[in-house]
Amino acid sequence: MYCKSRTFRVFTVLGLLWVLGICPVSGAGWKTLRGHVPAMTSRLAATGRLPATNQLRLAIGVPLHDAAGLENFLAQVYDPASPNFRKYLAPEEFTTRFGPTEPDYAAVKNFARTNGLVVTATHGNRLLLDVAGPVTAVERAFHVTLRTYRHPTENRDFFAPDTEPTVDANLPIADVSGLDDFSRPHPKVHRSDAATILAKAGTPKSGSSPSGTYIGPDFRNAYVPGTTLDGTGQMVGLVQFDGYYSNDIVAYENLLPGSPRVPIQTVLLDGFNGVPTTSANSGNIEVSLDIEMAISMAPGLSNIVVFEGNPASSFFIPNDVLNNMAASNMIKNLSCSWGWSGGPDATTETIFKQMAAQGQSFFNASGDSDAFTAGQVDSSSFDGSPSSSPNITQVGGTTLTMNGTGASYASETVWNWGISRGSSYDGVGGSGGISSFYSIPAWQQGVSMLANGGSTTQRNIPDVALTADNVYVAYANGSSETVGGTSCAAPLWAGFMALVNQQAAAAGKPAVGFINPTI
Repeated sequence: MYCKSRTFRVFTVLGLLWVLGICPVSGAGWKTLRGHVPAMTSRLAATGRLPATNQLRLAIGVPLHDAAGLENFLAQVYDPASPNFRKYLAPEEFTTRFGPTEPDYAAVKNFARTNGLVVTATHGNRLLLDVAGPVTAVERAFHVTLRTYRHPTENRDFFAPDTEPTVDANLPIADVSGLDDFSRPHPKVHRSDAATILAKAGTPKSGSSPSGTYIGPDFRNAYVPGTTLDGTGQMVGLVQFDGYYSNDIVAYENLLPGSPRVPIQTVLLDGFNGVPTTSANSGNIEVSLDIEMAISMAPGLSNIVVFEGNPASSFFIPNDVLNNMAASNMIKNLSCSWGWSGGPDATTETIFKQMAAQGQSFFNASGDSDAFTAGQVDSSSFDGSPSSSPNITQVGGTTLTMNGTGASYASETVWNWGISRGSSYDGVGGSGGISSFYSIPAWQQGVSMLANGGSTTQRNIPDVALTADNVYVAYANGSSETVGGTSCAAPLWAGFMALVNQQAAAAGKPAVGFINPTI
């Protein structure tokens, strides 16, 4: 009788713990979601706990139901010898063939609601579920404690889980965005210090802008001389985490031949209102630069779509921005000039693979801190993500010299200003190096690495390059400046790909899509 009573009490307690969502997290019935604790926290002392009533926004990643099938499809769709070569999928086809199943998505919704989280947005491909709720609900759902820390490099506090989140082993969850705010979006543009740069690197100024730096027609004269292609019928999509002033774009266009007026559409995400920030760390200059670079290379674009995520750290969810771009399959030319920390992310990579399956080209600025040190590009504390991804095209930077005043191409060298930025940077110049996380992709195998010091076993970065020096930008509601950075090169590549896809469309051919297997 005693044993039966005790057994009943044990099951009652376990049942109560299950209902409360605070069951023990050890054992075969649970799985740990790796990569959610910033590595930096191991070297910091917690200053407290995040207030229980604080509201958080999260994006829960849901895994594919046929990841192997997707890999096989991508191998075929980019193989010229395959009957499926460049037979891309529409977003709905991708979801049906490879995406999470409806029951899996429903299970994640039920998990969120059961734990006191509110579903704020669903996604057509079912790769993400956006939820919100108080800290207490988040901690209960993922079996973590959210602690506060003083940021080691920024004048602010941040929060992060003290352990990796854990969920039921049968629950289809890949990862969770928003469990920490260690990372904030980081624009990769660099304002130039002319005196310092000229003294150290002797960079030329042979452009046709008012300041003698490079502007629209200079890029076309250098890289696509004599072409009549201008991006007609093509669209460019841009990842952004700040706003822009439309009059700055018009002012820039007025300096270009024919004063083009490319239509610009803004997609506001995660509660951002689109108003440019004005702090010392404002990314407005990056947003303006990216728009202007795309127009420079392809002044006849039918549209530029600016996907603006929320720059506020508590609402910063880059996967929401990327997934909305994947859903916009009519935009074949995409670019990102921002970085964030967190290291490799499974859901991010799945989104990039969906883009490739749909024939979208995605160009990412590799970074501006010179050569990566060992393990740097994949570190959860380095704000370079997604600069090691093998599923997008990583863009490095060069210094361009032109004949005359932006008249024709003369020469190009690796972009490097020779300036030290302290321990967090090796210098200021085009980033590149070797990933410690991703193995070498098939399209980099068989290439001699003797001259460039590359790896024969790991992913090498970057894939391509373009000018990243002495570039003119109009921004900040009437200002202009000379800038550099691979953030110049990435949108130029997106604009260039718009020309390529315009030519393909005119010949009745599909978009080029993910270019790395071809180049």
